[in-house]
Amino acid sequence: MDDSVEQPSAVRAGAGTGSTDTVLVVVRGPSGAGKSSTAARIRSAYGRGLAIVGQDLLRREVLRERDVAGGANIGLIGLVASHALDSGFHTVVEGILDAGRYGAMLTDLVAGHRGRSFLYYLDIGFDETVRRHATRPLSAEVSAEQMAGWYRPLDLLPGGVEHVIGEDSTLDGTVTRILTDTALTPPGWSPRL
Repeated sequence: MDDSVEQPSAVRAGAGTGSTDTVLVVVRGPSGAGKSSTAARIRSAYGRGLAIVGQDLLRREVLRERDVAGGANIGLIGLVASHALDSGFHTVVEGILDAGRYGAMLTDLVAGHRGRSFLYYLDIGFDETVRRHATRPLSAEVSAEQMAGWYRPLDLLPGGVEHVIGEDSTLDGTVTRILTDTALTPPGWSPRL
């Protein structure tokens, strides 16, 4: 999907998680797309008061669970994100978060959030994911062949609710876009160009 196509700016809900002041950001995409780096930079730019809920941390480190349909990590991600929002934290949920397995949880999380929710998909081609993956320590444990089994091109959630950011966007460009879209810009912040 072309990034220049107009996407919804925010999804507004109203049920019961968080407050009208909290912001929920979901950053999805294939392995090596820069999701964790994007979340870390958002928090670095914003400062305290922003929680990161990482799929890899909860699934692989906390639960040591394989990524399977109905896995315990799916509910845990939703629970941790909801708790952070209810505690007044702006929250970034990041991970591959395959639409088939995590879509219902993400849809419920957004629908239940009283504040503004922004969803992003980092659209990175397979060759680029492999190139980026080779620079990470995890590359010693996970082969390109294994990654090929996980790769889902343009694995978007239904309803056109995600902003698609292409692989031509730099990390700084992606972070600046998300901070600008969400207005998660503390006083004195200016984008690095």
